[in-house]
Amino acid sequence: MTLRNYKNRQWLLATRPQGMVTKDNFQWLETEVETPKENEFLVKNLYLSFDPAQRGWMEDRESYVPPVGIGEVMRAGSIAQVVESNNPDFKAGDIVQGTFGWQDFAISNGKGIMNATHVPADIPITAPLSVFGITGLTAYFGLLDIGKPKEGNTVLISGAAGATGSIVGQIAKLKGCRVIGTAGGAKKCRWLTEKANFDVAIDHKTADLNSTLQEICPEGIDVIFDNVGGEFLNTALSRINQNARIVICGAISGYNEKVPPPGPSNYTALIIQRAKMEGFIVLDYVNQFNDAVKELRSWVKEGKIVYQEDIAEGLENAPETLLRLYSGENTGKQLLKVADPD
Repeated sequence: MTLRNYKNRQWLLATRPQGMVTKDNFQWLETEVETPKENEFLVKNLYLSFDPAQRGWMEDRESYVPPVGIGEVMRAGSIAQVVESNNPDFKAGDIVQGTFGWQDFAISNGKGIMNATHVPADIPITAPLSVFGITGLTAYFGLLDIGKPKEGNTVLISGAAGATGSIVGQIAKLKGCRVIGTAGGAKKCRWLTEKANFDVAIDHKTADLNSTLQEICPEGIDVIFDNVGGEFLNTALSRINQNARIVICGAISGYNEKVPPPGPSNYTALIIQRAKMEGFIVLDYVNQFNDAVKELRSWVKEGKIVYQEDIAEGLENAPETLLRLYSGENTGKQLLKVADPD
């Protein structure tokens, strides 16, 4: 491709959100496509990943990664194709995974936040952003290392039709557990029970969670994998068994609140039931990623795990695509297609 004929379209972080993220928090910019220097390479983004954690990256606060700076390209994981390269480890035409952000083109040396790894040729091109990526790995390590499911346990998952929650439930089933998930809407609930092998799916839009859990979990809950927080967590804690494990993966229900919601009033259940509630960051397990991906690939190949990808199109639609996560419009992993490979 002749790069002089192209502009690099970008979405920059313009302001930090106060409450719900809006399109006005971002600025659209068109710039010249840069030329890679020594040991660098230029990539063209093909697909962008959208994750609830992006809301936290927009905050000016200490976290496990630095915040996105005002005027910087909005951070996002992506699948991209190498266009030009001065790096011996990456050649033109290679398909790579990296953190290249909301833009058409990016420069990387393959390290740091702009890291890059090659995408295996024998898997779907988007899979490294979903089932074999951070979402699948989050499910894997959060459930197995912190939730420690045992055969016969009852496992409750919030946001169960999402990219992470759906994988959590299927891994729990592989470990011999009874699996219950909450999701928004009858369609998502049907997918959980008919395709993802969940035992029960609760529609949080229509069901009363407290009375429903009393009915379907008369013997209590052994593992909670929470992606939602808020009232879900407060209610679920009232049903835990002795020595229960509560995995805190996220709290999407409060990410866009101007004032953080109060903590769960039922936290004393942790004392009474001698339970453990623990948060985690999947990057703590980076040295174990390869082994986990091998097992996830085996389960997918054998048909023991299924997954969904919700693919929007057009870089110009990036802000609206992010908002789909917080409105619950997406089903499975939310992606955005930017371009086709050459």
